[in-house]
Amino acid sequence: MAQSPEADDRGGPAAEAASGGPEPELKGVDLARRALEEARAAARAAGKSVGQGRASPRKGGVRALRRRRTGWSGAGPDDRDPQTFSSLAMQLAKGRGWSGKVAEGTVFGRWSSVVGEDIASHATPISLENGILSIQAESTAWATQLRMFQSQILAKIAAAVGNGVVKQLKINGPTAPSWRHGDRHVKGRGPRDTYG
Repeated sequence: MAQSPEADDRGGPAAEAASGGPEPELKGVDLARRALEEARAAARAAGKSVGQGRASPRKGGVRALRRRRTGWSGAGPDDRDPQTFSSLAMQLAKGRGWSGKVAEGTVFGRWSSVVGEDIASHATPISLENGILSIQAESTAWATQLRMFQSQILAKIAAAVGNGVVKQLKINGPTAPSWRHGDRHVKGRGPRDTYG
């Protein structure tokens, strides 16, 4: 009379395979048990017993222990030294694929240090979409001035956050007040004057 795999406490399907029957597909606990048995057999064949880690310090004495411990941190910087929070945050951002969003945030968050205090006091970044940075100047004169220095501003931004984050600048002057009030209005140019 054949026993079921659950009733055999000495290996279940392994005992069935040893009896010469067809080997069933292993699942769950039986698969783990089989892998453990194979690992133990391989360790015995290599002359090691499973469960032993390092050699004890008694073998070879203190000199052998010193030889094993190589690569102490010296006077220079090392990966094992304490890291700054900003470098750890950058590593996390790179690992998760957030580098582009962090660079975009740097343009807005550190605008005055990226382009300089003089430009930052007269122009504000509005949006960054598809590599196009929209900048709002405080006057039409400053908008014209910023358009003339557009390549230098792009170079400063690229130096601060990297190439490819901002590819083009869209510089706007101040918006004029709207003279259109209500639902009905007359077509035409309307009043013209220079605002800003």
